Amino acid sequence: MKITDKLTLSNEDNIELMASYPDGYFELALVDPEYGIGASKPSIKKGTVKQKNGKVLKVKLNNYKHKDWDDKPANQDYFKELKRVSKNQIIFGVNYYSYPMPGGRIVWDKLNGTSDQFDCEIAYNSLNNRTDIVRFMWSGMMQGAAVSRLVSKANYQEGNKKLNEKRIHPTQKPVKLYEWLLMNYAKQGDKILDTHLGSMSIAIACHDYGFELTGCELDKEYYETGIKRVKDHVSQIRLF
Repeated sequence: MKITDKLTLSNEDNIELMASYPDGYFELALVDPEYGIGASKPSIKKGTVKQKNGKVLKVKLNNYKHKDWDDKPANQDYFKELKRVSKNQIIFGVNYYSYPMPGGRIVWDKLNGTSDQFDCEIAYNSLNNRTDIVRFMWSGMMQGAAVSRLVSKANYQEGNKKLNEKRIHPTQKPVKLYEWLLMNYAKQGDKILDTHLGSMSIAIACHDYGFELTGCELDKEYYETGIKRVKDHVSQIRLF
């Protein structure tokens, strides 16, 4: 589906999507494949959160359906095809894969304190041989105000909770994180590929920063919810 002249987002299998493109067609694949850790069957969370001042607030929880898409990690056929169609790759979950990925790493520090969520996520980065750290607070109602490599700049919650992103996917990544990745590792004019759109945060980031994105999501429910999110965002931008 063509959402804008730069966003092409389809409900299809990622291998089938990639098979329709020639070698090296995309400058950058920025992807978050299945890790095989059961994230598609999220545990039930408490309906309250305790703030630093000791006040306990009720929170509205998303009751995600249990699905099976994260029962196994992405396989070698997927990675081979991904590297065929893209010149460079940033692949989240590199620590869960047996497929060899020598090169750089990006560590996303979630600054989530004593939360029961994972402290960080690690991505493979073919663009360099460094280990880069980016920090952005992301734990339930605790969403950051800024993305930065510096703790001193990133360790602040968004003061207005109305500006928090609404979560629509159990492994949703923030739009601000994708914006930072695009601005630091992509160039204007690059064609971006995402084979696991999920919440479609990357589509919002690409739209706002003018990148051409081709992506797919196999799960019809996630796809339809994500498309609505993107369309609502695009409509608001046009309105203002």
